[in-house]
Amino acid sequence: MTTTEVDGRKDTIRCQVWDLLDQQGVVAGDGSAHGRIPNFIGADRAADQLAALPAWEDASVIKAVPDKAQLPARARALREGKVVYMAAPKLAPPQPFYLLDPAQLAVPAEDAASSRIAPSVARNVGLDELRPVDLIVCGSVAVNRRGVRLGKGAGYSDIEVALLAQAGLIGPATTIVTTVHPLQVVEYDIPETSHDFSVDVIVTTDEIITCAPPRRPSRLDWDDLSAEQIAAMPVLQSLQNSR
Repeated sequence: MTTTEVDGRKDTIRCQVWDLLDQQGVVAGDGSAHGRIPNFIGADRAADQLAALPAWEDASVIKAVPDKAQLPARARALREGKVVYMAAPKLAPPQPFYLLDPAQLAVPAEDAASSRIAPSVARNVGLDELRPVDLIVCGSVAVNRRGVRLGKGAGYSDIEVALLAQAGLIGPATTIVTTVHPLQVVEYDIPETSHDFSVDVIVTTDEIITCAPPRRPSRLDWDDLSAEQIAAMPVLQSLQNSR
């Protein structure tokens, strides 16, 4: 498949899943699933399932996406004394991660874990300040049982994972999980590219799926990054200048 064909197939899958979630009424609130990581009904139950995994119990440092569907997981991590790193929107600040340290927070975990409140209570940190990450919690629009996932198409999660890998902050022992509604688990192939990462475990409201051996980048692929992406993210500019 050409790059255009791969992108088109990915967009088709996203739209099919977004449509299905809307049709089945499993999106929390009044909004549509379209254009976002779906905030699915039952996200708290999926977080409970996630918290029962040995990889979660053993983790002391977690990197999590800022999406609403993963808010229960972020809040639970903070309540359990785990350090959480959360990416700032679009990785736009020079120090593109929020440090949520439960030992230093003056607000309840549910508030601190909110993408709206975190910027006002958490300190921004760069790659040089991050501790090695034990577990990554990512959001997905769709995922299959091999662990191939689709985000909403902006590519930020792929860049975050590549950044962490290049900095030596994640490795083969780092578990990557996604929490999703059962309807987001598809039974067909999802096309992959060199910069895509797979998940090791899929956690739904009622199932835990262990996936194939991990597939993830070891570093940033500069050929896959556009000039616009680099210009928009100071962390990429800094790394490019140091090459």
